[in-house]
Amino acid sequence: MSEDFVTIKIPKRLYMEIEKRVEESKGEFKDPQEYIEFVLNEIVSEEEYTPEEEEEIKRRLRQLGYI
Repeated sequence: MSEDFVTIKIPKRLYMEIEKRVEESKGEFKDPQEYIEFVLNEIVSEEEYTPEEEEEIKRRLRQLGYI
């Protein structure tokens, strides 16, 4: 099943930072779009996480240098 997409604009400096983080993720994300989708999904998600999901999120955030 295919999803519909929309285009958004972000400052080029932000995009460049995202590209850098994608490269530093050592394959965790394949491109900036995948990274942005992951971050936005994490932010807008209102569900509670299981302890295992929380650990996975923390692991990924540590890999990205956020924690």
